[in-house]
Amino acid sequence: MENKRIFTKQYIAVLIFTIGAVVAFFVMKPEKKAFFKAQGDVWTTEYHITYEATTDLSDSIGAVLDAIDRSANVFNKQSLVSRLNANSTNRADSTFMRMFRCAVDINKQSAGAYDPTVMPLVNAWGFGYKNGKLPTQTEIDSLLTFVGIAKVHLEDERVVKSDQRIQFDFSSIAKGLACDEVAQMLARNGVTNCMVEIGGEVVVKGVNEKGTPWHISIDMPVENNQATVHESALVIALNGKAVATSGNYRKFKEVNGKKVSHIVNPLTGKSEESTLLSATIVAPDCMTADAWATACMAMGTERTQALFEKRTDLGVMTISTDTEGNFIVWSNAPFAALLPK
Repeated sequence: MENKRIFTKQYIAVLIFTIGAVVAFFVMKPEKKAFFKAQGDVWTTEYHITYEATTDLSDSIGAVLDAIDRSANVFNKQSLVSRLNANSTNRADSTFMRMFRCAVDINKQSAGAYDPTVMPLVNAWGFGYKNGKLPTQTEIDSLLTFVGIAKVHLEDERVVKSDQRIQFDFSSIAKGLACDEVAQMLARNGVTNCMVEIGGEVVVKGVNEKGTPWHISIDMPVENNQATVHESALVIALNGKAVATSGNYRKFKEVNGKKVSHIVNPLTGKSEESTLLSATIVAPDCMTADAWATACMAMGTERTQALFEKRTDLGVMTISTDTEGNFIVWSNAPFAALLPK
């Protein structure tokens, strides 16, 4: 009888262990990853996102884009930036403060070429949320009196303006920030391989579906105001970095046979006229790349190349034109290193 009781206890112990192992196998078995794609329209442009995950994260992507829209979209009358522009609030959220601090930094580094308080001038030239006629020099001079990010500062979470007519336009930085925020959300959900692209601004991490590095095509500045034309100038390989391109070849209008660019120089108040057709920036984050690409368009070819020729923290490529209309491609060493061997 004693031997029988011992056998029974051993049998039960083995049975319990076996059941536990089976349960653990199914509970702890890693879920299979697959590549998902999300795409749609946002802020009058398209987004395309590819990521490797165990589940579809489209709802989370949408939530991130909605949060950026509620804070930074100047065309959304209920957004925070619209309410700050209308002086119906002076309270900033975390998104606004991130954009503001980045803008202040790049404004200083670019000697004022980048400035998100250019909104009144953008409206005056007919590229903002108001369809204004072309401004006179007197009107430009009047608007310039309250343009300048140095006229604004943050006190805790309050936005303090020296002039209530100051208005913000973060269109040149919001898409880049949105790319960063989506990539960070994906990372929190265990994603290590992804490509986030919103209106041409891109963040990539890891590898693509083929297990190879992400290759990003940089467009030639093909002039077309009616449709987006993609003609590749060159391709770069990226991992863990962001790239943004700004140009005057897509968003412009013609007045009396003359092209008027949407790039408004915050120092002169005028639509920028330059031999620089496009500027592409590679940076650790897309918000920085986005802002610098706009700054370069305001600085022009010579100032951009002089500033970035010896800098190693950012990759820069410019496409300009000569007097005969030929394209001239220039890049600094960090950008050239990204070209596939």
